[in-house]
Amino acid sequence: MTAQVARLPEALTPLAIGRAAVLSLYDELALSPKPGLVTLSCRGSHEDMDAQTFLRSILALRGYFVRIAELGAEGAPFEALERAGIDAEARMLAATGGINTHRGAIFMLGLLCAAAGAVGRRAPPETLRAALRQHWGDALTRRAERPSSLPGGLAARRYQLRSASAEAALGFPTLFETAAPSLRDGLARGLSRADAQLDTLFTTMAVLDDSNLAHRGGLAGLRHAQQTAREFLAAGGAARSDGPAVAAAIGREFVRQRLSPGGSADTLAAACWLHRLG
Repeated sequence: MTAQVARLPEALTPLAIGRAAVLSLYDELALSPKPGLVTLSCRGSHEDMDAQTFLRSILALRGYFVRIAELGAEGAPFEALERAGIDAEARMLAATGGINTHRGAIFMLGLLCAAAGAVGRRAPPETLRAALRQHWGDALTRRAERPSSLPGGLAARRYQLRSASAEAALGFPTLFETAAPSLRDGLARGLSRADAQLDTLFTTMAVLDDSNLAHRGGLAGLRHAQQTAREFLAAGGAARSDGPAVAAAIGREFVRQRLSPGGSADTLAAACWLHRLG
């Protein structure tokens, strides 16, 4: 009888980690319909950006995701990660003419790439989350206590919401406990990739304190978007024969109200990234 040899976990290079991040940003951009958000054929609720703006931004960020994964592999302190993020934001703004397309993704996906670099191999999501909290949890907690001058941070403080920084300090609970399981379960149920991603976006929108929604629509706009997402899912979500048409109608309503769930979009991209590295 031949003894079975245990398979070792596949190593992950910073290049592979960064490539997955870039592809996940394209996954998010390509999903359509997507209420209030930029797609390949629609500006959503944004008058100052379109798909070309996003593509220029994604191309400008390619090196950043590789670099921050390298920093994670080196065990770099949080200050080094933060400097890399600041440099990446400057490159994004230079590529887009000063338009913020991916500030949230630079922060969220950047930290996740660093955590993957620290682990150095394919690993389940809970291992990546544990690495993030182990290596930079204390620094992220201190960062979350700093006052923010950015629109999303100001909205979170005004309405007493959980900010993006607070989400990071907690190890991104909405990503690991809601969005990633939603995407995984949708694919396991036989949904197409697009339908699983659409349900994941709405599942995230239903629970996330999306500061971009609060900035644009106030607390009433945020709560309206959350309730709309819950109703979409309760009615069957993307699996319904008219699911995409219903999502498109919600999108038209969001455009009328200038609502854009940018934080939910970043979380969807992060869930796609986890799936690509799974």
